[in-house]
Amino acid sequence: MTDDAHLAHGLAGDELPPDWPPLTLAEVSALLRRFPSLGAVEALSWHSPRPLSAAALVQTSAGAAFVKRHHRSVRSPATLAEEHRLGAHLRDRAIPLPRVLLDVDGASAIALDEWVYEVHEPARGTDVYRDAFSWSPIGGVAHARAAGAMLARLHMAAFDYAAPQRTTHILVARADILSSRDPLDAIATSLSSRQALGVYLGERDWRADIGEAIMPWHARAFEGIARQPRLWTHGDWHVSNLCWSDASDHARITDVLDLGLSAATFALFDLATAIERNAIAWLDIAQGDIGRTDLALALIDGYRGIRPLAGADLVLLADLLPIVHLDFALSEVEYFEGVTRRRDHADVAYHTFLRGHAAWFTGRHGQALLDAIRHAAGQFVVQ
Repeated sequence: MTDDAHLAHGLAGDELPPDWPPLTLAEVSALLRRFPSLGAVEALSWHSPRPLSAAALVQTSAGAAFVKRHHRSVRSPATLAEEHRLGAHLRDRAIPLPRVLLDVDGASAIALDEWVYEVHEPARGTDVYRDAFSWSPIGGVAHARAAGAMLARLHMAAFDYAAPQRTTHILVARADILSSRDPLDAIATSLSSRQALGVYLGERDWRADIGEAIMPWHARAFEGIARQPRLWTHGDWHVSNLCWSDASDHARITDVLDLGLSAATFALFDLATAIERNAIAWLDIAQGDIGRTDLALALIDGYRGIRPLAGADLVLLADLLPIVHLDFALSEVEYFEGVTRRRDHADVAYHTFLRGHAAWFTGRHGQALLDAIRHAAGQFVVQ
């Protein structure tokens, strides 16, 4: 059951009724009784249009809070706590993230009926990209450079974070399959514990489909991937997950949002994901010329101003770009097939996302973006 007045972002740049019912005033009021310092709930001032959970900005007699609700099939208290522990580590090392609040029992993830909730302090600054769709380009090279620099700071802060890998594949940007010597065998092995993904892939010649899309790129990138040190990464570095001091070109980032896709991967994986998310207008893929070289290079420039990159890093970055989405695309197929039971959305994740994004890089526009990054590699030295 959904609220027709509230629409969520669709997979094609459209707006649709959400898969998950919006948060209600009564529901949030009951939840926040577990947080007495927040006072009485007065209003839900904004519902997030993000489609994979339900979230709202809540006004209370003591101020504001951000409440996010997940279905138990997507996040358990334990899997949500994995994100919260990473966030606490990053905040302790001066990365600006809104603090996760603890309830009267000291819990940061609260399970009630079929749902699991988290409550955050409101983000500081201006949510410039609040209504931006995922995969919509960042608003100029200045913001791209700032985003790259903050990503490098996050990676430096995560350097000494040691935790086991995420205990879920659902809607997490892992790189386990990407990092394996044979991704097709790795997918096949994983299906024994990923029933919904197995059902979906079992109805098509997935080895041929994914092999054609991924394997030529993977063969080129694998040796470089194998040399990368393990690092916990954000996994969804899009500008809609950043808040800013203002909307100007001179704005600074005031808060980093949403560690929901975070996992143990490697730094160049996260930087490649940032380029894929922010510098390619995937929602306009039919137009062909959707790559923004200026934004990609600005992200790289901002990053290397904080954390050194060598020319070889940029070569690997270019090799990663056509396949960096592999694990997450499969997690989306699994989510849509097994959780929301939207076969039409699973088809988009499989054909348009997993296969289509990789295929775009074989064309002249995709090649031009990769060539620009490789050309920049010849000008970069370790700082």
